[in-house]
Amino acid sequence: MRSFDWPVLMRAAFQGLRLSPEAFWALTPAEFALMLGEGASAAPLTRGGLDDLLRMYPDERNGVRDDRD
Repeated sequence: MRSFDWPVLMRAAFQGLRLSPEAFWALTPAEFALMLGEGASAAPLTRGGLDDLLRMYPDERNGVRDDRD
């Protein structure tokens, strides 16, 4: 079992996230980790990914431009 660095966690909660003590203590560890940005590092869209999306969802179908916004 790993231990928590409570002073660091509380500083992040109270100073960084501006949580109240009640809100901090009501969070689950998973919720707090999410608020700190854990797991939020999705890869950026690459040119290849954009090309794939354009093929899957073209702006034109059968020669008719889809301008719906």
